[in-house]
Amino acid sequence: MAGRSTGLPTQKQVIELLGGEFARAGYEIEDVVIDVRPQPPRITVIADGDKPLDLDAVAELSRSASALLDALDSDDAYVLEVTSPGVERPLTAEKHFRRSHGRKVDVELADGTTVPGRLGTVSDGAVDLVVRDRGDWTVRRIPLVEIVKAVVQVEFSSPNVRELELAGAAGKEAGA
Repeated sequence: MAGRSTGLPTQKQVIELLGGEFARAGYEIEDVVIDVRPQPPRITVIADGDKPLDLDAVAELSRSASALLDALDSDDAYVLEVTSPGVERPLTAEKHFRRSHGRKVDVELADGTTVPGRLGTVSDGAVDLVVRDRGDWTVRRIPLVEIVKAVVQVEFSSPNVRELELAGAAGKEAGA
């Protein structure tokens, strides 16, 4: 980024600068949001990976991102935040479904129906969804192309053991 004048980096510059470092740590940058309204401005880097983004990973990524951003030719102050996408983010790619394995979701299908369930395995362009059918747990295989929208749901109680077994998430904390 030689020859760049002072000022905050652009979204593209942040992604280019930090992408390799995040990839080495096992994460990818999903988005960068630069908000210049607060003073100092805020740079939010949203990262995701196959392993959960825990507090230790956030701290390490924040340290390395801050060092890389501070090395830019800019005297502008900013607040850096490294975070995960959060549960409100719709699942849009196969990797999002895979990373949410074992989580409770609401899935809206192309035919207009909404199916609540628990995400099982994802393979060959389809997802196994554990659903309640006439009082019993069953697995429904849904092609990803038939899913219009899928959103992870927040759970406040422990999931059913049989439901987790069918999802292939037995022994795994829901939401972990």
